[in-house]
Amino acid sequence: MKISIIGAGAMGGATVEGLVKGSTFRNEDITVSDPSQAVVDKFTKMGVSVTTDNQVAADGADIVCVVVKPWLVEQVLKGIKESLQPEKQILIVVAAGVKSASIKEWLGEKCPPLFLCIPNIAIAQMASMTFLVPSIATKPQHTELVKAIFDEMGSTIITDEQHLAAGTTLASCGIAYAMRYIRAASEGGVELGFKADDAKQIVMQTVLGAVKLLEASGLHPEAAIDLVTTPGGVTIKGLNEMEHAGFTSAVIRGLKAGAK
Repeated sequence: MKISIIGAGAMGGATVEGLVKGSTFRNEDITVSDPSQAVVDKFTKMGVSVTTDNQVAADGADIVCVVVKPWLVEQVLKGIKESLQPEKQILIVVAAGVKSASIKEWLGEKCPPLFLCIPNIAIAQMASMTFLVPSIATKPQHTELVKAIFDEMGSTIITDEQHLAAGTTLASCGIAYAMRYIRAASEGGVELGFKADDAKQIVMQTVLGAVKLLEASGLHPEAAIDLVTTPGGVTIKGLNEMEHAGFTSAVIRGLKAGAK
């Protein structure tokens, strides 16, 4: 089985890195197409196939992933249209806000079974939260295959097109929001007297620990918080100060803004 990634910027490049680390594909069965010579050189060193010709990439693949900026999707799809083989291939489009109806309009009868997909850049470390929408002409076996590919690189939720924007802001944008918390807490650690690198390491390990505790226990976050909030203690005082400053409200407002 061969897969081609057309567009190897931040998201496409991270996806290729995840595929290389995984076991689903051999490196020589992964093709990267990108106009940048620097990008081509980078992935050549990883042992994957490379090209600057999108049609070449599309022609030889069982799965074609188009991972470009939303405003470039139409141009790229029309550029590879004649190389697509609907009866033999699966098309995955990773681009926020691009509708399946538009893709069908651009490709017509040349549209293979189509999935809309939104991972996040942690896919490079096999830790993505990915949203997958089975769309045009997909079959259950297609969905099983594509989900298995992304499950190896993190966790995958099958959803519908209506919820894809919400998934994007919660997980794809959300990784930036999580990093902003880490940055803020690290700066607070410096103010408390730690060196910057030490503060960052402390905060990252603390966030990792919180995630692992919730995964292991299945507790709602508020129930887990109750375990460490001694009456009159410093934890509840800190939490209440954050809430006075609008912490929860700010997070929810940010998520809703990103989903518009």
